[in-house]
Amino acid sequence: AGSLMTTKHSQPQSTFAKSLTSTSTNTPYFRAAESTEIPSYVTKCPSNGLCSRLPPDCMTCNTNYSCVYGKLATFDCKVKPHVHCVDQDNHEQENFTVNMTCQFCWQLATADYVCTNSTSCMAVSCPRQRYNATCTVRDHIRCLGNRVFPKMLYCNWTGGYKWSTALALSITLGGFGADRFYLGQWREGLGKLFSFGGLGIWTLIDVLLIGVGYVGPADGSLYI
Repeated sequence: AGSLMTTKHSQPQSTFAKSLTSTSTNTPYFRAAESTEIPSYVTKCPSNGLCSRLPPDCMTCNTNYSCVYGKLATFDCKVKPHVHCVDQDNHEQENFTVNMTCQFCWQLATADYVCTNSTSCMAVSCPRQRYNATCTVRDHIRCLGNRVFPKMLYCNWTGGYKWSTALALSITLGGFGADRFYLGQWREGLGKLFSFGGLGIWTLIDVLLIGVGYVGPADGSLYI
């Protein structure tokens, strides 16, 4: 009876053990299926092109710690997965060298990257305000480090107000507050209107302040 009980109880355990074994062997299969997904950067990488001309997003390069800032240097690079390129003899290769200027991405010229703009900061202020921008290097530019980086930039947005129009209104109709009304400064405009431009004194002061750019639009933007 004891042997029969042992045999009956051992059958479900063996079945459960088989189910565990089958589950564990299936796990790598699903992981392998997920790894076959093509990354998004592949769309930027030309197929079977020269490795030395691949965009920066298609390769990973080792840092050359002996390079001199601002000088050309050689870097050892490797193509990313799912990227295919060839050398000068049309032979496929994975490891190659490229020549680039020794500088980090945040040290590039302003024309080599694009930054986000802010319309919530005061562009016309003293001192001039800055804002936190997120900058991205252009696709054809090669550099070291992160291609997306933060940077403090001056507020430089515009609301469409023209400096020439504001100055012309200040000279001709400044006594009625037309220049202040145009810039969106309604309180100052009403003050000039009912005081006849501060008996002419406020009008002269505004002509000077608008002429040098000290007085700007009420939204804090720059003139165009």
